[in-house]
Amino acid sequence: MAPPGTRRFFLGSLWLALLVGQRPESSAAAAPAAPAGGGGGSRGGSSSAGPAVRTFTPFYFVTEPADTLSVRASSVILNCSAHCESSPKIEWKKDGTFLNLASDDRRQLLPDGSLLISSVVHSKHNKPDEGHYQCVATVESLGTIVSRTAKLTIAGLPRFITQPESASVYRGSSIVLNCEVSADLAPFVRWWLDRQPLVLDDRVFKLPGGALIISNTTDEDGGTYCCSIEIGGSPKYSDEAEIKVLPESEAPSSPTFLRQPSSLTKVTGQSALLPCVATGVPVPVIKWTRNEEELVTESSPKFLLLAGGTLKINDVTENDTGTYTCIADNGNETIEAQADLTVQVPPEFLKQPSNIYAHESMDIVFECDVTGKPTPTVKWVKNGDVVIPSDYFKIVNEHNLQVLGLVKSDEGFYQCIAENDVGNIQAGAQLIILDHEPATAGPLPSAPRDVVASLVSTRFIKLTWRTPASDPHGDNLTYSVYYTKEGVNRERVENTSYPGEMQVTIQNLMPETVYIFRVVGHNKRGPGECSVPLKVATQPEVQLPGPAPNIRAYANSPTSITVSWATPLSGNGEIQNYKLYYMEKGTDNEQDIDVAGLSYTITGLKKYTEYSFRVVAYNKHGPGVSTQDVIIRTLSDVPSAAPQNLTLEVQNSKSIMMHWQPPPAGTHNGEITGYKIRYRKVTRKSDVTEMIVGTQLSQLIEGLERGTEYSFRVAALTVNGTGLSTDWIPAETFESDLDETRVPDVPSSLHVRPLVTSIVVSWTPPENQNIVVRGYAIGYGVGSPHAQTIKVDYKQRYYTIENLDPSSHYVITLKAYNNVGEGIPLYESAVTRAYTDPSEVDLFVVNAPYTPVPDPSPMMPPVGVQASILSHDTIRITWADNSLPKNQKVSDARYYTVRWKTNIPANTKYKTANTTTLSFLVTGLKPNTLYEFSVMVTKGRRSSTWSMTAHGTTFELVPTSPPKDVTVVSKEGKPRTIIVNWQPPSEANGKITGYIIYYSTDVNAEIHDWVIEPVVGNRLTHQIQELTLDTAYYFKIQARNSKGMGPMSEAVQFRTPKALGSAGKGNRPQDGGPDYKTSMSGSNSPHGSPSPLEYNMLLVIIVSVGVITIVVVVIVAIFCTRRTTSHQKKKRAACKPVNGSHKYKGNSKDVKPPDLWIHHERLELKPIDKSPDPNPVMTDTPIPRNSQDITPVDNSMDSNIHQRRNSYRGHESEDSMSTLAGRRGMRPKMMMPFDSQPPQPVISAHPIHSLDNPHHHFHSGSIASPTCSYLHHQANPWPVGTSVPHSDRANSTESVRNTPSTDTMPASSSQTCCAEHPEPENVAGSYLPGTQEEEAGPNLPTAHVRPSHPLKSFAVPAVPPTGTTYDPALPSTPLLSQQTAGHPVHSVKTASIGTLGRTRPPMPVVVPSAPDVQETTRMLEDSESNYEPDELTKEMAHLEGLMKDLNAITTA
Repeated sequence: MAPPGTRRFFLGSLWLALLVGQRPESSAAAAPAAPAGGGGGSRGGSSSAGPAVRTFTPFYFVTEPADTLSVRASSVILNCSAHCESSPKIEWKKDGTFLNLASDDRRQLLPDGSLLISSVVHSKHNKPDEGHYQCVATVESLGTIVSRTAKLTIAGLPRFITQPESASVYRGSSIVLNCEVSADLAPFVRWWLDRQPLVLDDRVFKLPGGALIISNTTDEDGGTYCCSIEIGGSPKYSDEAEIKVLPESEAPSSPTFLRQPSSLTKVTGQSALLPCVATGVPVPVIKWTRNEEELVTESSPKFLLLAGGTLKINDVTENDTGTYTCIADNGNETIEAQADLTVQVPPEFLKQPSNIYAHESMDIVFECDVTGKPTPTVKWVKNGDVVIPSDYFKIVNEHNLQVLGLVKSDEGFYQCIAENDVGNIQAGAQLIILDHEPATAGPLPSAPRDVVASLVSTRFIKLTWRTPASDPHGDNLTYSVYYTKEGVNRERVENTSYPGEMQVTIQNLMPETVYIFRVVGHNKRGPGECSVPLKVATQPEVQLPGPAPNIRAYANSPTSITVSWATPLSGNGEIQNYKLYYMEKGTDNEQDIDVAGLSYTITGLKKYTEYSFRVVAYNKHGPGVSTQDVIIRTLSDVPSAAPQNLTLEVQNSKSIMMHWQPPPAGTHNGEITGYKIRYRKVTRKSDVTEMIVGTQLSQLIEGLERGTEYSFRVAALTVNGTGLSTDWIPAETFESDLDETRVPDVPSSLHVRPLVTSIVVSWTPPENQNIVVRGYAIGYGVGSPHAQTIKVDYKQRYYTIENLDPSSHYVITLKAYNNVGEGIPLYESAVTRAYTDPSEVDLFVVNAPYTPVPDPSPMMPPVGVQASILSHDTIRITWADNSLPKNQKVSDARYYTVRWKTNIPANTKYKTANTTTLSFLVTGLKPNTLYEFSVMVTKGRRSSTWSMTAHGTTFELVPTSPPKDVTVVSKEGKPRTIIVNWQPPSEANGKITGYIIYYSTDVNAEIHDWVIEPVVGNRLTHQIQELTLDTAYYFKIQARNSKGMGPMSEAVQFRTPKALGSAGKGNRPQDGGPDYKTSMSGSNSPHGSPSPLEYNMLLVIIVSVGVITIVVVVIVAIFCTRRTTSHQKKKRAACKPVNGSHKYKGNSKDVKPPDLWIHHERLELKPIDKSPDPNPVMTDTPIPRNSQDITPVDNSMDSNIHQRRNSYRGHESEDSMSTLAGRRGMRPKMMMPFDSQPPQPVISAHPIHSLDNPHHHFHSGSIASPTCSYLHHQANPWPVGTSVPHSDRANSTESVRNTPSTDTMPASSSQTCCAEHPEPENVAGSYLPGTQEEEAGPNLPTAHVRPSHPLKSFAVPAVPPTGTTYDPALPSTPLLSQQTAGHPVHSVKTASIGTLGRTRPPMPVVVPSAPDVQETTRMLEDSESNYEPDELTKEMAHLEGLMKDLNAITTA
């Protein structure tokens, strides 16, 4: 997100984007005297803005008042004139207060705007006219501008500080006559000789302070002198002084100064006079130096040496600043005097403000950049009034003015006024606030919807919203977010970055402050309606210390710096300590030190290196705000290393060229100012010649002797002295000056001697010794001599080529070269020896008369193997060799082999390396890994066994890979809570001590703007609560070990659900985001419905199964009719207590045989409402035509597995809630093959108590085991497009009331119907996460989804996803949502979705009180049980019993 103001755009068709008007100076017709104009702009640019846009008005000063020096009783005019289309009104301010010129008889306003002060008044106690004056020009309905400030100085009363005195002077010498007055009177001083005006010239001149200098005196210079001050009226004279001129003296005398230079400060453009008058015999000669460099004054327009030695500097600039030294030398003695010249620079604009167009609520910046010496201060003036910085008027980037949240009254002229000790200037610009263009014809966007603050911090708020209802797609809409502090009428605006963006982050807010936000959408026709204002309070900020003020740093030495600071001005609580952070500039390795006081000296720093320092204060709340970085460099020192790569090149018989490189980086310890070269003859070591050269890296040494060997060395210099020198490098001059106009001849011979891994090359120089040879180039390679090239010195005659391969054919070439080029090559070839070559034994004993055959017996293995851990990837292995002498020095050709490996994974192979020393550095290891090491020794053909192993574990390192497999899921029942899961990083590099979870709604936000959730320990899951619904969040995870933080994982997106969800009539679950999965097991079709082909196959299977079932029923019925009537009566009597315990509102005669829903003749599904029962429990509930009419719940593989694992017994408990079981004494069941899976569910009506009631209702009966009824409210009981009449709804409500009460039924009686299959009595509970905290409500019937089971068609469906939206207008029961206030809970009829052909046992409904928490937990655990073999046997027996029941019914 860009910072405020960087991505502003104008709305409507105008889009001016800070249109800037041109300054009037750019126009040739503009007045040339308007460099400080008040921001007038030309009319150019109005054409681009359109005729409806107001243009900038030229309004600037033509003349501004200037600093003036005046005297009493005189008249002064301060000039001022301004230009504008309409005549401006001119007023004057003195010392910031407007002058009332109408009633002032001494001050009057001239027609052009200038101020006339007649008869200036000035006395010791009354100075009404002296001060600072400013001209103010105003044009009604346009604005006001102010001029620069002019200083009016009135010369004081004439008074002499020093007066001339009588004296004598030798002819030809110089003399100084004092007449010092105050600075404002100095221009009015005049000199008199014998009461006549004195004529001044280059020999006789007056100093700026009033003193008179006479140099090279003559007899005419004798007489009576006096000075006077003439400031109006009669002049005031000083005392008279008589000067006598004496004959020239011949007695020598030491030089003395009559007047020495004194330090002075001048402004650029002025002239500077540095007096220097000396006397003595002989007469001293004066010369000047600046910063120890002699000044050339002859024929110089800049520096002029006046008579007597005074220096005049014309038109001073900043470059003239420095220390000037006057040197007087009379041949016998020299004296010096110094003075500093400081040059000040008036303010000057580098960038002036520009005119700006803007709209209300925008933020703008007037830019102003100035320079000067001393650094100017900048203030801003709006329409003549000083702008006081506030929350909405801010000075940014030192001098720029930022105005936030423009209002109409901000229009006008803004001026930047820069001022320092030597002047002030002003420049201005005009701000015009445009009205928004009226919208063009056509619809405008309605108000954006659902404006929410998705992230609220102490200083920023992130807003998100949805598109307006008028434009649901909103791809072409842009948005403006207007915001203001509560109680403030100045509103600011932040615009979105691109069309369609529906979020924005408002930054730079104040902590614990209430802001009001509103959002407006814009289309191509204009802005639309405004959203409902949203009040959001930023979070409070912990009272931490502010930045420590006055932080300063200074270098004490080349290796130490002292940093000091003051106590922070802000902060709550006592400062406990400070942390001083410092870092070498150019690196990112910041270090810190805890400091108790207000200063600290850091030692051990690098020499002449820049460091940055900052200080953070700590109180009981933690660290405060850091100071700004202070950068300081340590002091310089002599270089700590010698120059590099010193080479010598003999040029001829008398000169040698030296080349070198500077000392290594980091060892200069300062600026290299030059190099010191020392050389000597090798034969005479004491006679050393020194020379200092500049910063060049070569030097030609000339004047050497022929055929003489010299040695050279070089050292680097800094201002601190001389550093280390190189070693002495020898070179010998030629005996005679050889020829170097052509390349050398071919070397006269080349010999090669091959060894196993090396070849010794030897040669003789070319026969022609008159051509210069600078060196030799040796080329070699396998089959070609151009693979490698080595150059050697011209004196060398042999060279050993190392690191070759054994048994390889190498081609070698040798060429002599000089500065002209390389000569003709000489070729040779050689084959390196094999390792088994027996001559290898003789390599190291060439001079031995006899070499014994090596002993083939194995060598002793190394002992004392130790592993020293150096870092996270390096271990040093050391050992001892008992076959070596006591000093353990290897002098023969033996070598050692080190091998190592880690045991993880187990099949890791060994790695090996060879070395000829008794230690080896193993690098490239894995961090925090245990390695084992062993060593063996080899000498010729003999080798030892492996030594004993040593073990070492490398140090830990920060994790180098992020946590993996990051997943985010919504917590069941709590859509505002998510669960983040992950796996440890593959490269943990140590024990993981924790994780940090970052999350944000903007994946591109800076990482410090993400919200942080720390996780301590090695847990791999974490919950995050109180998220915003229907919002996309991004998550990153970072692992931590003892060494620090690892990299972050890639961002994982997760969108929270839209609402807490329900599905009513005609609703389908909406897309819940990428984590949403539909239900209906075994289907890949949309919404879980089977494809048409699958549907037809399933229908055929259903019909086939139905026909087989009917045949079986008929056969069983015929068989059962042959039983005795007494047996049938016994069976009916066994179930009478059950039926008798139910009290119906209707008569018992209303009880009719059950509707099996399946027509025996046509095998056809029939709706419940066609039941012949006059008082049905549930009516008008049609069976869905296909599975698409039933809203899917979960289509995931997990739900399939879950359904297969849930026990049959749990569904018996659900079946126990059927109201049909209470209506009829017996209910037939239809047998179905175990391998059939009816694909089409049917709907049977039975009420289920709502889980909105915190008291869970558990149903007891003769059931196998407890289970949990997972209730699904997302099923759609009605096909799409089918309406439910109000009367039907009333009927269904009544039928619920007619449900027989079961509270009075004895528990024992519920077992009598099923006495053939006794089961332990247990309790089935309805479980739903999160319902314990919901408010109690009426017991409502609820839709119950029963997906089919592959074996018995009984399964417990999974908990629904929370991605669907609950619409309270539809008749349903929100199970996973909190009860919405203000929405009544409807008692509606719903249905239980079963499977075709599935019926329930005659089970009464009993509602006991809820069990305790432990019992409920046990039930949940039991609900996951699977079928056991003995349970299947019982179920088979149970089904046989049901068949007998069916036989009894059909017989009746």
